[in-house]
Amino acid sequence: MAENRANKAHEPPARAGIREWTALAVLGMPAVLVMMNMSVLYLALPSLSAGLQPDGSQLLWITDIYGFMVAGSLVTMGMLGDRFGHRRILLLGAVAFTCASVVAAHAPDAGLLIAARAVQGVAAAALAPSSLALIRALFADVRQRTLAITIWMMAFMGGGALGPLVGGVLLQYFWWGAVFLLAVPTMALQLVTGPFLIPESRASTSGRLDAVSVVLSLLTPLTIVFGIKDLAVHGFALPSVGVLVAGLAIGTIFVRRQRRLADPLLDLGLFRIPAFTVSVTGMVLVGIVLLGTSLLTSQYLQLVLGFAPLEAGLWQLPTAVTGTFAALVVSSLAGRIHPVVLMGAGVAFAVIGPVLLTQVDTNPVILVAGSVLLFAGLTPFMALGTNLVVGAAPPGRAGAASAISETGAELGGALGIAVLGSIATGVYGNYMVGHTPDGVPAEAAEAARETLPAALQAAHGLPDSLGIPLAQTARDAFAHSLNVHALITIPLLIALALLTLTLRRAGDSTERTERSCESRSTSTSSAPGATSAKDD
Repeated sequence: MAENRANKAHEPPARAGIREWTALAVLGMPAVLVMMNMSVLYLALPSLSAGLQPDGSQLLWITDIYGFMVAGSLVTMGMLGDRFGHRRILLLGAVAFTCASVVAAHAPDAGLLIAARAVQGVAAAALAPSSLALIRALFADVRQRTLAITIWMMAFMGGGALGPLVGGVLLQYFWWGAVFLLAVPTMALQLVTGPFLIPESRASTSGRLDAVSVVLSLLTPLTIVFGIKDLAVHGFALPSVGVLVAGLAIGTIFVRRQRRLADPLLDLGLFRIPAFTVSVTGMVLVGIVLLGTSLLTSQYLQLVLGFAPLEAGLWQLPTAVTGTFAALVVSSLAGRIHPVVLMGAGVAFAVIGPVLLTQVDTNPVILVAGSVLLFAGLTPFMALGTNLVVGAAPPGRAGAASAISETGAELGGALGIAVLGSIATGVYGNYMVGHTPDGVPAEAAEAARETLPAALQAAHGLPDSLGIPLAQTARDAFAHSLNVHALITIPLLIALALLTLTLRRAGDSTERTERSCESRSTSTSSAPGATSAKDD
């Protein structure tokens, strides 16, 4: 029997069939939805701002509360999936996301929209880690799993491609709230087909859910990012520093609590796997760069260049389509070229993107070219880095590993929108302070310093002799803020490239550790007298 077990240990894993690949298509639906929900919102911001008239702070919360709640809830949802079943959590998240989308579509004010977006974030947190954990369970073969995760990442990019196009059509003929209703038919299809195509998957053992850890895991990113936002907008001030320090303190308490708990919410043992740690850190940087840039470029096309929503969506289409194509090419090359080489080459290529974005003017080609190069260059890291994270973790901790991976990406996205977005808002405001045309009433000048939509609205209410110069100054200020943003992302990409260089060594170290553990396990199982509970 010991010999049979040793032979089974060296048998190739079972390959996935038609049902598994069909289930992957179903799992891709929430991926499309989550990304579409983000890209559509960027496109809807100008009309949303005109309809609800949020102030500068509310506008930022509308865009980034979703990412905050996703980042804060992912680890909890990953553990709930391990404990109660990933399919169950996936379907419950789909129901909650649909309900929150309907509320968001009909929100009468900015406050209710922010609340609905927060619920959407919690629901979305149930979708991504469950999907990745189910893919880990469906595809045991490493090559098939790499392709499956790449296809899943392409679904994200496909959502980004469809979002501006579909959103542009909706905004051309309907009110801004219609973009949120895209979730309804998508999630309905998920709920109908999911129970029949997707098998349930949960950990063989699961511990008690610690409520205190859940609260701390949510408060940590919210408080830290809120403090950084305040520092970026208002400068060095005691309240802002106090909030940031409080967030760091809460995070420290959370980590220490996880070390003491027998069943921690965040499995810190996963960070002992070098490839896992480096990949997750890289996903944070990728999220910061991509999401922060997408927010600004979407607004630039509409508010600075004056494109209608549909036209702006068409100009954004090449970015997402190129990223999708790059993911497909990377997947085909991953079997012949080491993934780290592909990831590092992509990051080096991506640096050209923000260099071009520092030169944007009234020509949209430069803006689109910069976005295409940035997105396509970071695609290998998104696709292959996610596979490294999921593959490095033991099967029983797939939910936790997937949650941490997605937490890194979503937290990076939230930081990109909040921090880089706040810095861009601060740069915009400082530019307006020194360049506001003479004669503009104080109330209009104050409003114009908040955001570009507020400036354009204030300019619309002034005589042409004042309104036209004010609107042009505001557009120049926004272009300046995009240039500064691009300059900030360049050192972030350089840091990501250096981090990627360490990933080859980390991956080789992980492979040696796994081979050593497998060798010890095989020798133990083949030793005389070795038995198992099943054999007994």
